[in-house]
Amino acid sequence: MRLFPDILKRQLMTKIGSRWQSLQEIRVRIERPIELVFDTNTEWLIENVPVKQDGIFLLNQLSQFSLYRMEEELKQGYITIRGGHRVGLAGKVNTLHGEVKAIKDITSFNIRIAKAKKGIADNYISYLYDERYFNTLIIGAPQTGKTTLLRDIARVIGNGWSNINPAKVGIIDERSEIAGCIEGIAQHEIGIRTDVLDACPKTEGMMMMIRSMSPEVLIVDEIGTKKDVEALQEALHAGVRIICTVHGESLKDIQTRSTFKMLWEEQVFDRFICLERTKKPGVVQCILDSNGTNIVKKQGWRKNEMDRGSSSIRRHHVDRI
Repeated sequence: MRLFPDILKRQLMTKIGSRWQSLQEIRVRIERPIELVFDTNTEWLIENVPVKQDGIFLLNQLSQFSLYRMEEELKQGYITIRGGHRVGLAGKVNTLHGEVKAIKDITSFNIRIAKAKKGIADNYISYLYDERYFNTLIIGAPQTGKTTLLRDIARVIGNGWSNINPAKVGIIDERSEIAGCIEGIAQHEIGIRTDVLDACPKTEGMMMMIRSMSPEVLIVDEIGTKKDVEALQEALHAGVRIICTVHGESLKDIQTRSTFKMLWEEQVFDRFICLERTKKPGVVQCILDSNGTNIVKKQGWRKNEMDRGSSSIRRHHVDRI
């Protein structure tokens, strides 16, 4: 709320009330009503429409009155603030030699509220482990809860579960969204054996973490570039297990991207978690093994019944009891 002028702040506080846990986004568009996106509905603040001066106030609060210090973030189109909240920006884009230089005349702000959903990984962690953790790719469209699920997976692995001891976890938190660090201290629960490289680029951070903290599992959010893929391969060659996320509608969608060609050729991933596009974050549609077979037991199956996944061919079952 510190981002907003006093009048808007008071009206927002009244409108939201005690519903912070279900609030997903606050979307501010200059000279249009403020949009509040909740888990189950969308509402509008129509009492006071933000004007250009309100946008300048918000931008000054985001940058602490220094746009220069945000130059790199402005190129990416978003700013991460304390608590791991992410503010997306839209306006006039300046380019230089075909590359984005900055965004100016910013007229749209999308404040995405970061919230930990503790426990959403509990039902799925057993599918990601067999003597050691599987290399896992979490696939989901925007706002399906990829980071939320990834954070909770880090917590479970770092704390241990059932009779599995805690493992050393390294988080490369490039956008400060997974751990939500403030002055280096994680604001979300991420596990007792978990270490964080905050605001560190993935490509440099993975090997930095391996050399300095010798993790058993690396947690990385939103891979997408060729450099990300090369860094992943380097980490894997060092003997570390990787759990990461990627934007996509399905495994088939990801497999068509030339950037990831080397990952498929080397059969890097053992597990694929596909998320559903629902109102709630982190809803798992299916978990696939390296052959593309769904290995998640369906609700209502009898105790000790074998899960044969989605394949109708007996030889393709995964021997999970």
